[in-house]
Amino acid sequence: MNSEASIHVLHVDDEPDFAELTAEFLKREDDSFTVTTATSASEGLEHLSSGEFDCIVSDYDMPTQNGIEFLKSVRENYPQYITKPVS
Repeated sequence: MNSEASIHVLHVDDEPDFAELTAEFLKREDDSFTVTTATSASEGLEHLSSGEFDCIVSDYDMPTQNGIEFLKSVRENYPQYITKPVS
């Protein structure tokens, strides 16, 4: 699939090989995906401060800050990335 609009994905996973594999899989699935990889929650937050993303995918089990704590940090510091459920 080739689309004019890119979908910018931030993928956060503390396992670099898995993060790279996931990014490659997404790009092969649909070439409109542009994937930025972070290997820690703090690196993910740095990317959010300097970029624009359509989607954030995060591992849950990470050292220092797990996926839920990362989500809380995103909610507090970057509320523009949090969408409210449609009722």
